[in-house]
Amino acid sequence: MRGVVFDGQQVQVVDDLEVRDPGPGEVLVAISAAGLCHSDLSVVDGTIPFPVPVVLGHEGAGVVEAVGAGVTHVGPGDHVALSTLANCGACAECDRGRPTMCRQAIGRPGRPFRRGGQAVYQFASNSAFAERTVVKAVQAVRVPEDIPLPSAALIGCGVLTGVGAVLNRARVDRGDRVVVIGAGGIGLNVIQGARIAGALRIVAVDANPAKEAVARQFGATDFLTSVEGVRELLPEGADHAFECVGRVELIRAAVDLLDRHGQAVLLGVPAATAEASFRVSSMYLDKSILGCRYGSSRPQRDIALYAELYRAGRLLLDELVTATYPVEDFEKARADAEAGRVARGVLTF
Repeated sequence: MRGVVFDGQQVQVVDDLEVRDPGPGEVLVAISAAGLCHSDLSVVDGTIPFPVPVVLGHEGAGVVEAVGAGVTHVGPGDHVALSTLANCGACAECDRGRPTMCRQAIGRPGRPFRRGGQAVYQFASNSAFAERTVVKAVQAVRVPEDIPLPSAALIGCGVLTGVGAVLNRARVDRGDRVVVIGAGGIGLNVIQGARIAGALRIVAVDANPAKEAVARQFGATDFLTSVEGVRELLPEGADHAFECVGRVELIRAAVDLLDRHGQAVLLGVPAATAEASFRVSSMYLDKSILGCRYGSSRPQRDIALYAELYRAGRLLLDELVTATYPVEDFEKARADAEAGRVARGVLTF
């Protein structure tokens, strides 16, 4: 079968990949569509260290082909969106409703694939850049069949991360003032999350002026090409500032833009060794800097919720899919994503 494999030196679209059958508590999914997220590119450029060879992809949707013993919530033929959280469901963190903190879900990559007799790693417990993948049952969330699968695919990472950061982590409230730095795939979901939460002012900041129209479509009330102008719009500062780019100078800017009691939420991914600074004295006004893993999400609950918000016309998904590519055109999709020409490119099988 076809898949996108990174061997540590180059990315290849191969056609000799194999995947094992699902075991107990697992699901085999035929992938229909998968979003190309910057986290996939970060594995290739070394920003996110990961063992190789690895099948890339972590934002996918498809149709269940088979289930292992004990799986009852989905069955063959069901449409599903996939999460990256292979959480155990039994540890203290899972029991507290914090599956993103499950230690079974971090740093334990499996190898359900083989190529040429060699085991191949699975990225983010998902590997959606393959015609078929095996995931834990908890990762497969049924979605209504009237949601196009290229749109449903984006729920599993970009929407869970961006909207979840607003609703679950920052808990943006009605009337709040929000600054979103970076209007890419994650930033647009932060913007629409703030709109859904009832934020009064949503200031989008992106160096590319061509992103203004789509940022406003998703809910931005204002658009700037530099953080320098934010204080003119919000003289007292922001209640929430989301950094969605992954640059340390923008993390500092997010902190500096806060009003009293403000929160800076970090969503962008800089290099693993990157360090950021801030003025300590400013933090005594009850300001906070919040890390956020995967939107502090609970995927079985949140994916179903976001699917229903989409069906009600309150959550935009189709508008996120700015280009689709057959998997054989991965290099074009990669180039477009790296150049910022698309909010989200989607690979199709």
